[in-house]
Amino acid sequence: MRDPYLQVSGLTKSYGSVQALGGVSLDVEKGEFVTFLGPSGSGKTTTLMIIAGFENATSGSVRVGGRALSNTPPHARNIGIVFQNYALFPHKTALQNIMFPLDMRGVPVREAERKARAMLDLVGLSGYGDRWPKDMSGGQQQRIALARALVFEPSLLLLDEPLGALDKNLREQMQIEIKRIQKSLGVTTIFVTHDQSEAMTMSDRIAVFEKGRIDQIGTPQEVYRTPSTPFVARFIGDSNLLPGTVLDPDQGLVRTEHLGLMRLPNRLAAAAGAPVTLMLRPESIHLAGPAAGVAEDAPNRADVSVHTVVPYGDSTLLIGRAGGADLRIRLRGPEADGIGSGAALSVLWPASAIHAIPAHANPMVQP
Repeated sequence: MRDPYLQVSGLTKSYGSVQALGGVSLDVEKGEFVTFLGPSGSGKTTTLMIIAGFENATSGSVRVGGRALSNTPPHARNIGIVFQNYALFPHKTALQNIMFPLDMRGVPVREAERKARAMLDLVGLSGYGDRWPKDMSGGQQQRIALARALVFEPSLLLLDEPLGALDKNLREQMQIEIKRIQKSLGVTTIFVTHDQSEAMTMSDRIAVFEKGRIDQIGTPQEVYRTPSTPFVARFIGDSNLLPGTVLDPDQGLVRTEHLGLMRLPNRLAAAAGAPVTLMLRPESIHLAGPAAGVAEDAPNRADVSVHTVVPYGDSTLLIGRAGGADLRIRLRGPEADGIGSGAALSVLWPASAIHAIPAHANPMVQP
């Protein structure tokens, strides 16, 4: 089995009595695009800065391509970095900005210009070499910063919330462009964001940070469909989290506090009587309709009294009371037409839509 290209092992970081990182470890394969996702203060940017060499870890290690970086200064790590503010030199043209890291490495001018123009073409700005940063849009400046970070063929590309200053439409365009460029070059990439949609769109895998640790790392589908903690379930997408007690682990039966009996698709790895939290995504809940023929005490159903309707254009979020607690339901297209505050609904969901989070991962449930 080959060693991973980037190895982060047991990173801790303290600022006096404040612990910013509490033991971060992950492996990244060569050419992989991994996103560090989490709220402000969760440790994702601190981890990135330690990898880049701009911060020193209190303990732990970083290796790239088998080489330990602990005592290597930032400029000698062969790492490309793009920050949120782009950090372009205002007194240099786009071409000169891209050439800068090659100039610092002693690359002959003609060779540096050839490589810089090739990068301009790769990022779709071949005619912009003579432009000054002040004469370029935010999206164009972002592409120039990306080209500058890639022109010297770095071993690793680090992106620290590079799309945060862009408007929604341009941000979505740049997500696609960055992923295209990254794949075409095959450069191993770490992308930091607090935006879950960016992480889901761009990543091969997502590392979800909380309070200085990684709660879960997996593919976008894994962290969305099978979150390992309630925090991951809440942070990635919308969710209903339902405390309950295991009735029959072999049959996958759980009695929830507010929605009664739930049937899961698989056997539960918990004993009868054990506490558990079930996650149910709002988009997995459907209207039962008058002809559904579902008994009131059947599992995976509820009667809901709607009190809030939030239209999103392509979908509508309904929030209603069910069994004494709020239940969030997301309906697509015209399915929600005519449903307003005060509506009484009967809803149901398939067993496959329910995911069980063990009690040991669940601060909502007391042992």
